[in-house]
Amino acid sequence: MNVHIIFNIIGRLLLLLGFIMIIPLFVALYYGEPIEPFTVAITMTILVGTVFLFLFRSTEDEWHHREGFAIVALGWLFAAIFGSIPYMLDGVTPLNAFFESMSGFTTTGSTVFVNIEAHPKGILFWRNMTEWLGGMGIIVLFIAILPKLGVAGRQMFRAEVPGPQEDKLKPRIRETSKILWMVYLVVSIAEAIALKLAGLSVYDAVTHTFTTVSCGGFSPYARSIEAFGSPLVETIIMVFIFISGANFALHYKTLYASRKSLIKDDEFKFYSFVIFSAIALLTLILWRDINIPIIESLRYAAFQVLTIITTTGYATTDFIAWPHSAQMILLILMFAGGCAGSTAGGPKMVRWLLMLKYSRREIFKVIHRRAVTRIKFNKKSVPEDIMQSVISFIAIYFLIFAASSVLLGLLGMDLVSSITASIATLGNIGPGLGAVGPMDNFDVVPALGKVALIGNMWMGRLEIFTVFVMLTPEYWKKW
Repeated sequence: MNVHIIFNIIGRLLLLLGFIMIIPLFVALYYGEPIEPFTVAITMTILVGTVFLFLFRSTEDEWHHREGFAIVALGWLFAAIFGSIPYMLDGVTPLNAFFESMSGFTTTGSTVFVNIEAHPKGILFWRNMTEWLGGMGIIVLFIAILPKLGVAGRQMFRAEVPGPQEDKLKPRIRETSKILWMVYLVVSIAEAIALKLAGLSVYDAVTHTFTTVSCGGFSPYARSIEAFGSPLVETIIMVFIFISGANFALHYKTLYASRKSLIKDDEFKFYSFVIFSAIALLTLILWRDINIPIIESLRYAAFQVLTIITTTGYATTDFIAWPHSAQMILLILMFAGGCAGSTAGGPKMVRWLLMLKYSRREIFKVIHRRAVTRIKFNKKSVPEDIMQSVISFIAIYFLIFAASSVLLGLLGMDLVSSITASIATLGNIGPGLGAVGPMDNFDVVPALGKVALIGNMWMGRLEIFTVFVMLTPEYWKKW
């Protein structure tokens, strides 16, 4: 493994991050707020990036999978560390600052901020902007900007982009990265304009666009989207949450290749079916069990189903007060996730769809032992190695979920809070139930628990394998 290549690239990534921090610096200047949190953070980030760049020079052009995995895993870790500096200079403790920064970059949306509105607008702008950067992926942005990465760029792209299979739009991975970010930017601009026309200030429109299209969920307000009390704003956000939870590569193909690319996709059809079925069931429960008028029930149900299944994590009401049956539906949806190639977290719909097809095939084989059947996705046979990867991912995902839930329980948290805090961070969802509900925060989690949840967010965003492969003895044999 070439350490020089790894830290040279991380140095370039830190330089990019340092220059991006200039944007919230100008926001702080505009609102007449202290700029020291950003001037110091920018200086430190660019300085360390420059040191890495020159200290770890490398003349080798050839990369291997080891370097690709290390750059992606460590790149996100370093981004979260340096992204936490503005929070620390704003008076947040180092652990809480790191938690908030990791939650932002991984688009989790779980917060440890007790009084959100007490923080300066520049800090909250940076907080929401980290989710927008992490939504499409800071490594994908890096690949799109930096030339001459070649095969190495493909390795980095594959290690970061969610889903069991790489979805290339162009032969060159840099062109694919540019297209994905272009679509992401167009969707972002469209939502910002829509929210502004709906009556939000430019600041609110931009900050909530950042965390909608990234399926992140941070808001500058403790009451989240409920703070606006506007059905129109909620509707606009729901539309863009639904769009962002679908595959961005398919959005591009729908616009420039075939108009039916999205609606013909098996995963998108399954994604839509689950969403509309859950909305119908939840609407019925709210209307029948707690006598909320049918239109209001539909409004609350649609918003919460969309925000949970896409792992956005916004809230328009405190669903802790809902019946247990309604909360159980939301808990189940926390394990779903959006589509592969989207900005949503979670295991992804394609994996659950393939698991259902796999289970159906195994049941069929019990009856017809000599039958040879293939699992098909979008009318193509799925290779067995992909199925093995899916099964392994689900198994490891639930093991991590169980381990972190047990740890939180041992640290004194109640059962509901432990379970939902674990899945909310591993699935990059945001709020849980119990003590970590939508109108509460994660500051109640003990310090060791926060460290574990930071690990959950990191592993969940990079889809387990990118981080786990670095923990295997085989990875380090030829260091």
